[in-house]
Amino acid sequence: MPKLWAGIDAGKTNHHCVVINADGERLLSRRIPNNETELTELIDDALTLTGGDEITWSIDLNHGGAALVIALLTAREQPLLYIPGRTIYHASVAYKGDGKTDAKDAAIIADQARMRRDLQPVRTGDDIAVDLRILTSRRTDLTCDRTRTVNRLRAQMLDYFPALERAFDYSVSQAALILLTGYQTPDGLRRLGRSRLEAWLRNHKARNAATIAERAISAADAQHAVIPGQHIAAEVVSRLAKEVMALDHEIHDTDKMIEERFRRHRHADIITSMPGFGPTLGAEFLAATGGDMSAFPSANQLAAVAGLAPVPRDSGRISGNLRRPRRYDRRLLRALYLSAMISITNCPASRTYYDRKRCEGKRHTQAVLALARRRVNVLWAMLRDHTLYQPVPLPSAA
Repeated sequence: MPKLWAGIDAGKTNHHCVVINADGERLLSRRIPNNETELTELIDDALTLTGGDEITWSIDLNHGGAALVIALLTAREQPLLYIPGRTIYHASVAYKGDGKTDAKDAAIIADQARMRRDLQPVRTGDDIAVDLRILTSRRTDLTCDRTRTVNRLRAQMLDYFPALERAFDYSVSQAALILLTGYQTPDGLRRLGRSRLEAWLRNHKARNAATIAERAISAADAQHAVIPGQHIAAEVVSRLAKEVMALDHEIHDTDKMIEERFRRHRHADIITSMPGFGPTLGAEFLAATGGDMSAFPSANQLAAVAGLAPVPRDSGRISGNLRRPRRYDRRLLRALYLSAMISITNCPASRTYYDRKRCEGKRHTQAVLALARRRVNVLWAMLRDHTLYQPVPLPSAA
């Protein structure tokens, strides 16, 4: 029997699956709930069409609502390809009809899997890599929430006490946040006085209490006007400061969980031996790659997935133009880019390469991307050979 292809248009509560043959004919089209029983029955029915041989499955989501069907297909050792929704959207223009249905999208997904040879398999990852993907995603959410909360706090302070807003960087100063949990208005600070404010800060374990108290009182002395709505705004600022501190504690706890799980991975020592990688960036690298380099036959493929391999953009007489690809793993690129930028400060070889690229006329971002691409080759070889990073001695000046 000819080989078959199955396309799944994934959703939160329901999926639609279409199975086609080598001629593109639909052999099965079914809407199924996102439940284990119905999904298992679908897989069995699809495999029956081939007499038990494997089917090439393809799906437009690789997480979220598609997690259950991905797990079921992986447990049955079925090949599964990932086709981004953006790709399906652009490919749908080549198919007849302007209508859009789940069945049509599933058929397009299956047909694209039948015709294309450049699709990436779904990387489920090992257990630790899956844990790290969840934890690093949570950490990203927490840091974004913290940034938004700090911005709201500063905007609220500008409404009634701009001098105190300018006095501290609330994104980094824990002592300034402690101050705001107790005192937020000019008159309140003046009534308390510098000495008692310093003692209050010390009792609440604020660092540099004397400096914080001095700057806060100076800000209070600079404003005697009472802005309408000051008392309500001060209460909001106090609550926002407490939210930022709570987020700091949760981020700290999440970092500890990330490091504990990262250290248990078989590649942890290899990754952290490379300058620029610590537990957090190493965890993001494992989360993005699944912790298994067998999914990347070469360093070039790993670089392509990370968006570090430029693609040509030539037309007519114009040639030699290169640009970053539109489809790449942004989390993987972020981990590799940040590690390269950190390595510039603590790795002489990286610094030398970066300086050379800058001398060639590249901007800072371009030079860091070039360095990240060079480091991909090294990291991929280290993971392939199970060897730690060995610094390359720089040639001595004559």
